[in-house]
Amino acid sequence: MPLNTFRRYLKNSLLVALVASSSLLLSSCSKPPKIEKLSGFAEGTSYHVSWWSNKAVPVEKVQQQFNQTLAKIDLEFSTYRDDSYISKFNRSTSTDWQPASKDFIDMLLIAKKVHRDSNGCYDPTIEPLFALWGFQKDSLHVPTAEQIATVKAEMGIDKIEIDTKQMKIRKTIPQLQLDLSSMGEGYAITKLSQVLESDGVKNYLVEFGGDMKIQGRKPEGEKWRIAIEDPIPLKDGVKPYRIVTINDESGVSLNTSGTYHHYFDDKGKEYSHILDPRTGAPVTHHLVSASVFGTNPIVSDAWATTMLCLGPKEGKEVAQKQHLEVFFIKGQNKSFSSFESTALAKTQRVTLNEG
Repeated sequence: MPLNTFRRYLKNSLLVALVASSSLLLSSCSKPPKIEKLSGFAEGTSYHVSWWSNKAVPVEKVQQQFNQTLAKIDLEFSTYRDDSYISKFNRSTSTDWQPASKDFIDMLLIAKKVHRDSNGCYDPTIEPLFALWGFQKDSLHVPTAEQIATVKAEMGIDKIEIDTKQMKIRKTIPQLQLDLSSMGEGYAITKLSQVLESDGVKNYLVEFGGDMKIQGRKPEGEKWRIAIEDPIPLKDGVKPYRIVTINDESGVSLNTSGTYHHYFDDKGKEYSHILDPRTGAPVTHHLVSASVFGTNPIVSDAWATTMLCLGPKEGKEVAQKQHLEVFFIKGQNKSFSSFESTALAKTQRVTLNEG
C-alpha cells in the first residue's frame, strides 16, 4: 500500500475528544457562546473541529476557508495526485535545483532534524522499502539482504539538499522518492488552526486523522478534555486508555501513532509492519502506541511515527535527550502496560488520568 495509506493504517483510529454536548449548562441567566463544529473528509481521513468566540464567526466562512486550505495542501503534498508538487518531484530524475515553497522547505527541515535527533530512525524517503517488503500491494514477503541493501542505497533524507536563501531544493540521487505524509496530519492541523486564528478564534480543538491541537478553554470556563484510545478496541467503538485534561491554554498538540496487531507470518516467523530505515527490516520490539505532546503538531507528528521505530527502550532514551513529552504503551499477547517520558511526568501542561 502507498506510504501515506500505510501511515494512516498505523495511526490510532481516533483520539476521542471529550467535547461538551450541544446543550451547555448555564450557571446564570447569561448564556455562554455556542461551540461551533465542523467536520469533513480530506487527505484520506476525517477531521473534526470545535471552536467558540465572543465575536461571531460564520460557520460557512470557516468551511470555505478550510476547503481552500485543504485543496492547497493536496496540490502540494499529495502523493495520490500526479499533478502535485511532491509527485512531480518524485517522478523527476533530475538532480538540478528546483524552486520549493516555504512550507515545503520547512517540512524538509523538520524531517532532517528529527532524522538526526532520532539516530536515523525517522526517514520520509522510506517508501521503496515498504514496496520491497510487499506492503504496497499486500503481497508480503521477506526480501534478501542484497535486495534490502540495494533499496537502502536509493533512500535517505540526507540525499536532499536545501537552499533556504534561494528557496530551492534538489535530490542528489535521481531515484529518490519523498513522502511527507508522516507529518501530514500535523501540517493540516497547523493550517486549519491558522485559519481559525486569522478569524480571531482563540479557543478551539482541531482534530485531523486522530491527531489534535487544543487551545484555550470551553465557553463556560472548563478545560478541554480528550482521551488516548485503549489498544484493545470495543466491538461497538473505542474506549479511553487515559483521559487528558489540557491545562496549558496557549496551545497543546497531541499526535499518536499506533500498531496493535499488525504482523505478518512468513514460514512460521512473525514480522512487524513497522520498518526501521536503518536496518531495512521490521522492528522487533513491542511498542504498540506512542502519543507525543508538544506545541508544533508537525514536529509532534514526526516524533510519534519515530517512536514506533525506536521502540520503548531507545524511544525513552531519545525522549529524555530531546525533552519530549511522550506516553508509551507496549504490549504482547493482549497484555498492555504504559509509561511516561520524564518530560511528560514532570509537565504541568496536561494532566493524565485513568480512562
